[in-house]
Amino acid sequence: MTEHSWPGEDRLVGTKQEEPDPEVSAEAEPEPEAEAAPQQEQIAEEPSAPAVGEETPEPDEPPAEEDELPRLRSPGEHAAAELSVPDGYGVITGSSDGSRRAVGVVVSRFNGEVTNRLLQSALEQLERAGVAREAVTVVQVPGAFELPLGAMALAKTRRFACIIALGCVIRGDTPHFDYVAGEAASGLQLAALETGIPISFGVLTLESADQADERIDKGAEAVRGALEMADLFTQLRANATG
Repeated sequence: MTEHSWPGEDRLVGTKQEEPDPEVSAEAEPEPEAEAAPQQEQIAEEPSAPAVGEETPEPDEPPAEEDELPRLRSPGEHAAAELSVPDGYGVITGSSDGSRRAVGVVVSRFNGEVTNRLLQSALEQLERAGVAREAVTVVQVPGAFELPLGAMALAKTRRFACIIALGCVIRGDTPHFDYVAGEAASGLQLAALETGIPISFGVLTLESADQADERIDKGAEAVRGALEMADLFTQLRANATG
């Protein structure tokens, strides 16, 4: 060891790290990515025109909507209630003759401009059928919802051969119409089934008051139906006891 050197200095000199080459160690800068070419818009091919003399196919008709409602019949379009029974069968048919019969009529005051006309139609038909005025009892109730109870009360007296129920329900902006009309129909049917007295359904269920003009004859129709059922019941009882 010389006086100008330190121990291990020779090793430090021998293991001296070489300085990196700036050109080699320099990190390569990333090349900017090439901009993606814009996608070409797909151009729809125009349908070629048909050749001369070639028939042009007709477009298919759209299917009918499943929820399409059938057209409603007007009052004059209903089929006549006529049946043809082959010979050799026993047939019992009621008659609308009202002579010697007592009839009860229950009518609602609500929508009175319509129910008054229904009542007039029914009373005129009762006179044509031979029912005496003193044999007819008219009971007034507040509305169509009370018709079943009034009809039930008349039927339970056992004084009447049949009952005619008259009323009018007009659809509004709420479901009230559906409840009243449905309960009136089912209630009158229940009253007839429980008492065994024919009860006719002379209740108009209208979308608007204007529809009443063509349906006022419903009162007379209800009378004919009730008298026919009353006569039918009389014949059935006579056949059962005969």
